[in-house]
Amino acid sequence: MTNHVYKKIELVGSSPNSIEEAIETAIARAEKTLHNIRWFEVVETRGQVDGGRVAHYQVTLRVGFTLDD
Repeated sequence: MTNHVYKKIELVGSSPNSIEEAIETAIARAEKTLHNIRWFEVVETRGQVDGGRVAHYQVTLRVGFTLDD
């Protein structure tokens, strides 16, 4: 097994539909410029309420990726 070194960053994803879609949105966008994404953890969940209904979800993630050699 090789030794792994990870870098962690925070991302915020949003979606009008669901928490899961907010996560997917953040990961998909990060994947366009980051390499070797390995894991994520949800650290905060927020939402916008409009007229007594959930209008938007916002999720803060910590994302870990391995550094290039």
